[in-house]
Amino acid sequence: MKLRVRFTKTGKVRFLSHRDLARLFERTFRKLRLPVAYSEGFSPRPKFSFGLALSVGHESEAEYLDVDLATSVELEDLPARLTEVLPNGVAVTAVRELRGGEKSLQEAIACCSWDIELLGAPNDDVATALAAVMAAPSLAFARERKGKTSVADVRPALLEAELVGPTINGAQLRLLLATDLVSLRPAELVRLLNAELPERTLREGRVCRTHQWTMVDHVRTEPISLQPSQAPATEAEPEADRSTPHAELRAS
Repeated sequence: MKLRVRFTKTGKVRFLSHRDLARLFERTFRKLRLPVAYSEGFSPRPKFSFGLALSVGHESEAEYLDVDLATSVELEDLPARLTEVLPNGVAVTAVRELRGGEKSLQEAIACCSWDIELLGAPNDDVATALAAVMAAPSLAFARERKGKTSVADVRPALLEAELVGPTINGAQLRLLLATDLVSLRPAELVRLLNAELPERTLREGRVCRTHQWTMVDHVRTEPISLQPSQAPATEAEPEADRSTPHAELRAS
């Protein structure tokens, strides 16, 4: 039996590393005596597969974990049982069984929605910088990896960006950023916005990933939707956003 688990990572646990989070879930499944399948070999490991990495310090309302079980379990109360054992800030919001043939989370996720608080500049200045970035036909961005610098045009990865208003300490952005062919991280967008400001004082406040999206028949769909009842979703009832297909956003 293979399960897909949707969970939150908010509050103080946002400072847990990816490795710490994996260990946390391993202990949680062990406490509940759930029959997790293990790899073979000299050092067996639980068969866990997480979705896209989340930067330490960022929060999320939509993280995912795939786990293989050696035998079947009852799913109805599993989210509540897991949440009871997990620390505050990590809450399992839905679980569903994978029927086979699905892509891995790393392969399937095409884009993510984000809420980002920006500190260090007035709301009007952020609006001006955002307008300039969105109007640019291309956005050259330099990345350094393993001592080598490469420059890529990240404009196709900036699918949507909206200034939704001021916060107590700064400005609030709502973003849709691609993760597949061309990617862009929230921190990288802040660097692009700073390039449009004379003082270049923008910095991240609270950053929260609100959704991870796959593409099904050119429609954005969540790996697990949250129905009003909070019941586990089924393949036949995904939560879809039909407002702006991903392919059309890329073309724009």
